[in-house]
Amino acid sequence: MNYQNLYQFIKEKRKLLSMTQEDLAFKAGVGLRFIRELERGKASIQMDKVN
Repeated sequence: MNYQNLYQFIKEKRKLLSMTQEDLAFKAGVGLRFIRELERGKASIQMDKVN
């Protein structure tokens, strides 16, 4: 799975589960900004947090 597919996958699954970005950030233990940047496909995102 490449990076572009990864962020699309995360966004689609989040929406499928009727979760907000805030919900996902809380459950994943990351900041809201991280989730927003991830779903936008920001190239400099820290992949260790994604894992």
